[in-house]
Amino acid sequence: MMVVQKYGGSSVADVPRIQAVARRVVETVKSGHQVAVVVSAMGNTTNELLALAHSVSSSPGRRELDLLVSVGERVSMTLLAMAIEDLGVPAASFTGSQSGIITDENHVAAKVLEVRPQRVRQALDEGKVAIVAGFQGVSRMREVTTLGRGGSDTTAVVLSAALGADYCEICSDVEGVFSADPRTVPNAKKLESLSLDAAGALANAGAKVLLAEAVEKAQELGVVLHAVSAQQPTGSGTSLPPGPTPDGVVAIASDQSVAWVWVQNSNLKDLAVLQGAVRASWSSNGGVAALVDTKNLHDERPSSLVFREDIATVSVVGKAVVEDPLVLDKALAVIQSSIPEGTLVHWFCGRDVLRAVIPLASVQEAERALHQALLPA
Repeated sequence: MMVVQKYGGSSVADVPRIQAVARRVVETVKSGHQVAVVVSAMGNTTNELLALAHSVSSSPGRRELDLLVSVGERVSMTLLAMAIEDLGVPAASFTGSQSGIITDENHVAAKVLEVRPQRVRQALDEGKVAIVAGFQGVSRMREVTTLGRGGSDTTAVVLSAALGADYCEICSDVEGVFSADPRTVPNAKKLESLSLDAAGALANAGAKVLLAEAVEKAQELGVVLHAVSAQQPTGSGTSLPPGPTPDGVVAIASDQSVAWVWVQNSNLKDLAVLQGAVRASWSSNGGVAALVDTKNLHDERPSSLVFREDIATVSVVGKAVVEDPLVLDKALAVIQSSIPEGTLVHWFCGRDVLRAVIPLASVQEAERALHQALLPA
């Protein structure tokens, strides 16, 4: 049996945590699995490298940014290989390009086109743990590219499909997928199982455990996912099988990595710098107001774009909120009661999700109130 395990930055943030991950990987090998591991950069390394880039340049080029930030995963992959070998199990680490992660030319937010994992497969066949740098690949022009923030999840999914792994574990510092962020909503419940459709809606709404693009890739490629804590044994956590979103309300999510952007109609071409980050848009006062995802916006922002970043979104995931007017009305009433009186709520419904734009200062209160009203204990 083969498993791909992905470990996020918090799981490999320092030497003791890297050694703990090494022990978990070795335990998985000793239980009879072939194991390929995908790792993120240690802790806050990516942010630190980006800050360093902006300290020497007001507008660093995307090509150079990719080369710079790809260093973080290379550090963690090699250290993890050393820690695993210290436990008596052979291991080999590979960069994204060595692993055959082929992408398009879009630096900073590249898309995976294909995977040619011959070197990874050879290492596994030789009885080694194969450790792959997440978040990065190589274009057909032989340029190093990165997949956008959270891209290690995508690396793990596409690698799982290419290797024919039995399942892919997304390992983090939480025990699985919850009905809300347990750091904000203490009585949030861990979900033992959640369909991939629902997981995709939740990820698109801002839930931190899963990356939306990775869930979409899992659906497309038929990859079985598990969301699990790096401190739990393999196969535990939340199972994410293929299937539709269930009836009712599934979970509440919030997203603080968003901003309002307003631009006059005469300058709409300047929205091109947002490179697909627009999540919704409205006509507004002779221009366009757009809700954008800010996680991968590293370019200098044109002066014609007016950014407002004191906002967040809060979302309700489940078929009921888009199919039952009573549930929708209740959710909107709860949101309105959670924000300052007189504040206008912008909201829209997507596939199996209601998403509302509210003041950043109110987002945690709204998340708790929605969970209490729609998912009571």
